[in-house]
Amino acid sequence: MTAHAPIETALDLRHQFPAIAGWHYLDSAATAQKPQAVIDAITNAYGRDYATVHRGVYERSATMTQSFEAARGAAAALIGGTVGEAIFTRGATEAINLLAQCWPRGDRNRILLSTLEHHSNIVPWQLAGYEIDVVPLTDNGEIDLDAAECMANESHALLAFAHVSNVLGSVLDAKRAADVAHKIGAKLLLDGCQAAPRLTVDVAEIDCDFYAYSGHKLYGPTGIGVLWGKADLLAQMPPYQGGGAMIDRVTFERTTYLDPPARFEAGTPHIVGAIGLHAAIEWTTEIGLDRLEAHESALARQCRDALREVEGIHLFGPEDSAGIVSFAMEGVHPHDIGTILDDEGVAIRAGHHCAQPLMDHLGVPATARASFAAHNDPSDIDALLRGLHKVKRIFG
Repeated sequence: MTAHAPIETALDLRHQFPAIAGWHYLDSAATAQKPQAVIDAITNAYGRDYATVHRGVYERSATMTQSFEAARGAAAALIGGTVGEAIFTRGATEAINLLAQCWPRGDRNRILLSTLEHHSNIVPWQLAGYEIDVVPLTDNGEIDLDAAECMANESHALLAFAHVSNVLGSVLDAKRAADVAHKIGAKLLLDGCQAAPRLTVDVAEIDCDFYAYSGHKLYGPTGIGVLWGKADLLAQMPPYQGGGAMIDRVTFERTTYLDPPARFEAGTPHIVGAIGLHAAIEWTTEIGLDRLEAHESALARQCRDALREVEGIHLFGPEDSAGIVSFAMEGVHPHDIGTILDDEGVAIRAGHHCAQPLMDHLGVPATARASFAAHNDPSDIDALLRGLHKVKRIFG
């Protein structure tokens, strides 16, 4: 069986990814492979261009500072923000931890999350002492905003939802979520890890208050991410960590801090990570996020259609998922599926995907997950199907 139907929105980009030659990589929801343009930008930044930022008075330091701040501007512009609203973090995980620790909640000590959240949007709130209320899902795996509207009240400091689920690929009605939050005087954080690489995001149009995303899922390097926040809200927040680069004046008696975003970026930043992220943003922007979304969504639909023809496969999530297809095979643990597929040169994710509450909701310990990116094409689906038929032969 082959997935041979043409995809009208197909992209031909596999040759730009040196790490996947001869390999069917279907795990981009975990981390994206890097196009040569990003690899070259990182190499040059560590080589001919390298210097520290913000401190040096010599020319190369000034040039690297310009490049670093240009990356901040690009990171903000990608989601419709402005440069002074983008904080560089080590990733979306640190971005959410920063907000959980720094947001001045007052007497509001509760947060509204959903059943499908990633652990990185659960554990930081627990560590910060919030009481969690959980919004259920609709029958097709979307966050039930009708239920959220009924549950939200003035004890909630924030609502924090995944813009796109990392397991189900379901897409949140983000603008309505913002309305629900603001109606009760709360703020909205969107976890954009799975959305930023494939959706056109406009935080002003959505009217969310905070947005977090990671560089490595956006074809950029690991160790770099972004917390975007409305400028007036960031100004209300105290620092998360202390050190160099975030201070105005230090004495042994008292320290004053710079305005955001510098206030939240103690120490030497991940300079090259920011430059690599900038290259990744330029690369995706040149292709067009609308084209990327159409390409990945088409592959996901084709994959779901093909999997329905494999006996014993159970699919999770909505039909129109954002480049992600999660499934289970009757009588076979997802880890066994992943191991056999690996022998066939196919890389998928198998496990709970850092979403154990969602697994409990689905009634399974784990799922297998195929996730699509710019470099994928129908040959990857063909290879996945061949591997799954081998799984069936082995397990009878």
